[in-house]
Amino acid sequence: MLVEIWSDVVCPWCYIGKRRFEAALADFAHRDEVEVVWRSFELDPSAPAQRDEPPIEHLARKYGMSVDQAEAAQDRVSRLAEEEGLHYDLANARSGNTLDAHRLIHLAAATGGPTAQGAMKERLLAAYFTERQPIGDRETLVRLGTEQGLAEADIRALFAGDDLVAAVRADEDDARTLGVSGVPFFAVDRAYGASGAQPPEELLALLDTAWAASHPVGAEA
Repeated sequence: MLVEIWSDVVCPWCYIGKRRFEAALADFAHRDEVEVVWRSFELDPSAPAQRDEPPIEHLARKYGMSVDQAEAAQDRVSRLAEEEGLHYDLANARSGNTLDAHRLIHLAAATGGPTAQGAMKERLLAAYFTERQPIGDRETLVRLGTEQGLAEADIRALFAGDDLVAAVRADEDDARTLGVSGVPFFAVDRAYGASGAQPPEELLALLDTAWAASHPVGAEA
């Protein structure tokens, strides 16, 4: 069974959703028969490589709210992250364009398959949300990629050209085709879907429903 997850590495709900999905998958009876693929989704494709504006001010301006309202929103999502064992530092996050981060995730997939892709995704999320690392800085991405076992020469060659940009765009085109307007978005066998950082029990129900549909009782193995 194929589970595809569209998300961005600067989306706070996406990291929460990842943890909740992992909890659901751990309780799924057929977890060893599930392949998880991470799909690219840029929340702000026009973002500069590194954004100098303070995160709170950017959030307030983007959503037309006051700084106090933006701080309250960040506090709420940070508290929910804590419940999943994630220690966000949103006030000091160093945001920026995420295209290269998504390309790096695709490189990990091409090099080491789904397991390597998932590990790279996790490393980038942790770097951004808990370590205050600049997610759009290529030297930072080179270091994070090599930490996950990717060859430095391969990463630098990737960033020297446009390799895997098409792979990112293909994921985003698929998202539009599926009607995905926000992330995280979970799709199972392109037949069942769930939007948002749903509770683990809801995601488990999604997996159970999709499995039952593709493995009807009485069908031959």
